[in-house]
Amino acid sequence: MSESVAKSDWWKKAVVYQVYPRSFADSDGDGMGDLRGIIDHLDYLADLGVGVLWLSPIYPSPQDDNGYDISDYQDIEPLFGDLDTFDELLAGAHARGIKLIMDLVVNHSSDEHQWFQESRSSKDSPKRDWYWWRPARPGMEPGTPGAEPTNWGSVFGGPAWEYDETTGEYYLHLFSKKQPDLNWENPEVRQAVHAMMRWWLDRGVDGFRMDVINMISKVVGPDGSLPDGRMSAGAAYADGSDSFVGGPRLHEFLQEMHREVFAGREGLLTVAETPGVTVEQARLHTDPERHEVDMVFQFDHVWVDRGPDPWLLVPLRLTNLKAIFGRWQAGLADLGWNSLYWNNHDQPRAVSRYGDDSPEFRVASAKMLGAVLHLHRGTPYVYQGEELGMTNYPFTGIEDFRDIEALGHYRQALDMEGRSPEEVLTVLRARGRDNARTPMQWDDSPHAGFTTGTPWLAVNPNHREINAAAAQADPGSVFHWYRRLIELRKTEPVVADGDFTMLLPNDERLYAFTRALGGTELLVIGNFSGERVRAEIDDAQAWSAAELLLNNLPGTPADLTLDPWQVLVYKRTR
Repeated sequence: MSESVAKSDWWKKAVVYQVYPRSFADSDGDGMGDLRGIIDHLDYLADLGVGVLWLSPIYPSPQDDNGYDISDYQDIEPLFGDLDTFDELLAGAHARGIKLIMDLVVNHSSDEHQWFQESRSSKDSPKRDWYWWRPARPGMEPGTPGAEPTNWGSVFGGPAWEYDETTGEYYLHLFSKKQPDLNWENPEVRQAVHAMMRWWLDRGVDGFRMDVINMISKVVGPDGSLPDGRMSAGAAYADGSDSFVGGPRLHEFLQEMHREVFAGREGLLTVAETPGVTVEQARLHTDPERHEVDMVFQFDHVWVDRGPDPWLLVPLRLTNLKAIFGRWQAGLADLGWNSLYWNNHDQPRAVSRYGDDSPEFRVASAKMLGAVLHLHRGTPYVYQGEELGMTNYPFTGIEDFRDIEALGHYRQALDMEGRSPEEVLTVLRARGRDNARTPMQWDDSPHAGFTTGTPWLAVNPNHREINAAAAQADPGSVFHWYRRLIELRKTEPVVADGDFTMLLPNDERLYAFTRALGGTELLVIGNFSGERVRAEIDDAQAWSAAELLLNNLPGTPADLTLDPWQVLVYKRTR
């Protein structure tokens, strides 16, 4: 291992905490979280023990997709503060030993960004080729249904092309129509992005989480055309992902970014969000000698309960979840690195999804999920409120939702697919992104201490029982359990560096594995059920006599028998 690679290994022992700024803490009573609110809670993050703070976008934005539609890459959204306040936040984090990484959204910009405004102004604009502009299909009237350049669907519902009357052509938007895709084939686009990234690093930020970065390279024909996608039965639009996920120049673009932005800078963290990435592709992305990124976000485990019909909830099969984690643990065992997460701003609350959020089992299952995840090999991510065991929100109707994805799919499902409102709402209640975006629950006061005004999204009514003040005061809370997990990664080398071996791959109730480094071994067993189950593993008697490092329930377990939602972690030294 080269010296430069060795110096980059600090993030193997770190835990990243994601803040969704608009929902974290509001300091001025306007109902929207802000940078001052984050500053006011830096001691909370330091007490938890996290080493990295990841901020979802805080740049100026029309907020069509809650800030993931950026209109200026080198400033701060006035709703959140200004650059002086950001500098104060950055200094405050660094003073507490916490690094800060920005969310980088450069597959697309906002349609209100100056670049796009210039691009759409004329076919002769110098920035015309900074975005994907194409004419209507041959023989079709521009602006009519079916005339779009390809049959691709948008991630947020509807077509992936928007007709623009100014020049009579269409522009590509894989997400909202207010999020036109940047054309990375154009070197001027890449140079502008690199310059912006260097500007933030020079300001002192410690790296980037790169939003859907594996979509920046598209499959382009010799004549500049983009191919049609695969149509599925009953679908309104095609899946075009074969033409834009992991495209032909992706590795080239990431390596160029590394050369132009990251080379020669120490102590950074680069994380690539890569929907649809394979283990083989991830090995290439995270091979230190290839100089692309430090780790990827893969989605296999958060798509495990998806069926072929997006409006049908599929129960979790634990064997499938274990097979996915096991494949990723094995695939990156000798090369590259894993990201570990249950929650983020795009996922429902894990305790409601994979655990049991009933009053009886919420705390136990939240602790079990945390331990199972954090004791894998990789860098764990904690999403705000996860350390409290926050749950999904009890949505009653579509009027309770704010997320553009949920609203777009709801309209498409009803208007174009003939679904019933209750059929769609059932899925949105369980899987909708707004579950993660309800305000952080700080205390049991009105609006959970998030704001003195009216929150932009309703606070979960269970905040009177589930909140940070109560959790910090309770030694047996989920918060203090997470503190211990985070500390364990720093103090037990086997957690960060040990080998991983999956046990009981065919068991539908128990998730069990070992970690080993030198003469130290850990056994982790989590019960993903409401039943009492005995772990039938080799060497069970010896493990029962080993040091019990973690147990989320009172009492001493007998012969590796776990109560509902219990997790046991044993340690032995040979």
